[in-house]
Amino acid sequence: MADRERIAESYSDTNVLFHLLRHVGWGDLVNVGYYTVPTLHHGVGGLGWFQRELVRRSLDLLDAEPGDRVLDACCGRGLSTAVLGRRGCTAVGVDVQPEQIAEARRRFGSRPGAEFTVADVTALPAELGVFDRVHCLEAAFHFGPDGRAAFLAEAFRVLRPGGRLVLVDFTWRSPDPSTIAAVDRHGLVRSAWCFDEVEPRDRYPVRAEEVGFTVTAVHDWTRPVLELPMSLAGVVRAAVRSRVGRRALRLRWPGLRELTPADWRGVEESLEAHLAWARACHYTAFVLDKP
Repeated sequence: MADRERIAESYSDTNVLFHLLRHVGWGDLVNVGYYTVPTLHHGVGGLGWFQRELVRRSLDLLDAEPGDRVLDACCGRGLSTAVLGRRGCTAVGVDVQPEQIAEARRRFGSRPGAEFTVADVTALPAELGVFDRVHCLEAAFHFGPDGRAAFLAEAFRVLRPGGRLVLVDFTWRSPDPSTIAAVDRHGLVRSAWCFDEVEPRDRYPVRAEEVGFTVTAVHDWTRPVLELPMSLAGVVRAAVRSRVGRRALRLRWPGLRELTPADWRGVEESLEAHLAWARACHYTAFVLDKP
């Protein structure tokens, strides 16, 4: 797995893109979000509504019932774990970053059905026990190819027979993940999100079947998670390029007044890189069942 200090640093305000995103709605969650044309009006309030919608759709694929024991892998600040607890599950949120688990406990540690612990999901401690469901939303791209294979094996190990893993992740359109070097030429996307390569979409099911999973469903969420928000990102990029556009953004989100001219240039460069990268990606939800 990518070094946890690098991941923590990449999601902090030292990265100017995440600085901007924090001001426009990121908080409990740091996922991209799930967007549809009929729901775009929710963007007036920031990005949080779309991020919660992605969590809801991802958790729905688990088909978890009250009383199920669920491992929420890479739970971050704990919101998805708390939602599982609210649904009547016994949810264990794990994350490799102690700071994230401390924040999850502060926010949701008193909620019924939710508990949190520091653990590496590519090498889970035996004391965690077994689970009916495992959930991993927009995190496995950090792990690297060996880490993703290890996580699939660990998820299979800790699941009871008849259990289910829902794995939602960025996936690469090309069968050769090294082509990212030509797409993200200056490494702006990889450094922002702290990863090296994205798993090819067609390789994920093969890896899952190799460890024993049955591939029950593969959902292509590229349009609502990448194409629509990247269209919005294109509008923001155009605004960032002009003085009038930057003024409008600052009027809507006053916290953006903190950004310097150099920061705005960094935002523009990062958005440009993300637009190119997104065109080379899919976004895929895998439903994997243990026989």
